[in-house]
Amino acid sequence: MKRNYWPLFFIGIFLFTFSLIVWTVMSAVKNPVNEDESFLRTYQDVDTNYNDIMNSNQIFLNKYDFTLVINDEKFGLTTEDIKFSQRVLEKHSKHKNLLKYDKQNDIKLFVIDKITKEKKAIDIVLKITMSSSNKFDILLKNENFTNTQNEYNTNFKIIEENNWNITGTFKVDGLTGSIYIKTNAI
Repeated sequence: MKRNYWPLFFIGIFLFTFSLIVWTVMSAVKNPVNEDESFLRTYQDVDTNYNDIMNSNQIFLNKYDFTLVINDEKFGLTTEDIKFSQRVLEKHSKHKNLLKYDKQNDIKLFVIDKITKEKKAIDIVLKITMSSSNKFDILLKNENFTNTQNEYNTNFKIIEENNWNITGTFKVDGLTGSIYIKTNAI
C-alpha cells in the first residue's frame, strides 16, 4: 500500500504560516508606538479641526505680527512644512539645517499688535520633537522662557543628530496661533 504524504504537507504549510503570524504579532507588540502630535493635538483632532486651526492662524495674523527667531533665522507663523514628508524637506525646505546638534539652540519670540504697535504677553506651548520618536521631546512653556518686556527668550540643547519637528501654539488675548516647522539638526 502506497502512502499519501499530501495531508502532512498541508499541515506543515499551515503550521509554518501560523508560526509566522504569531511571530509578526509578537514583533509588532514589542515595537514602540509614537503618536503624531502636530499642533500639540492627536492626528485625529488635527484632521477634524484642520480648517479651524488654519482659520485661527489667519485671524491671529490679521491682528498681530508674530516673530519667531531660531538660531538667528526669522520665521512668521508658518505651517507650510506640514505638507512635506521628511525626505522631501531635504530638497524643498527653507528650514533645512535650522537646529544645531550638541550645541545651544536659541529661541526668541514676540508678538506685536498691528494697531497699537505694542508687544503683547503670550501664553507659549512649544514642542521640539524628533520626527521618528518622542523619546527626546523638548517641551517649552512660559516658565522655560525669560520674559523681558514681552520678548521671550530661551535656549535648549539637541542631543540627537536627526530630523526634528517644531510645533506649538501661542495664545494672545484669546486668539491662538499655531506653528509647524520641519527641520534637521546638524
